[in-house]
Amino acid sequence: MTLPFFVYGTLRPGEPHHGTFLRGRTHTEEPARLTGAVLYDGPGYPYAVEETGSVVVGELITPLPDAYGELLAALDRLEEYAPGDARNLYERVAREVVRDADGATLRAWVYVAAPAVAARLRARGEPIADGDWRARG
Repeated sequence: MTLPFFVYGTLRPGEPHHGTFLRGRTHTEEPARLTGAVLYDGPGYPYAVEETGSVVVGELITPLPDAYGELLAALDRLEEYAPGDARNLYERVAREVVRDADGATLRAWVYVAAPAVAARLRARGEPIADGDWRARG
């Protein structure tokens, strides 16, 4: 399935991994929001944990068609995601996100905290109140 990506942390424009992974590989980068998730502060990067009632701020990234496969593999490696691996820190899931410019709802890949990580964060994590990694204190 070929979907855009919703990024909310170190892959956002101006953040450390954007230049390394996304520069020159994207068709569009648009402000967007993921509803139904809480953003938690991690060790130098955030985790989105699926939960009702909250919003995560980020960007909807549409890769260039000829860069898609390579970018998907690179992001899976960055996020330490392998399908079905119990050691995953993140899971890559398809979710609805809302594009800020026009309110359109689009399906996108989102890396969310894997179940064990999400349970730890819910129990002892530091939520980022406004759901915006850039605005964290």
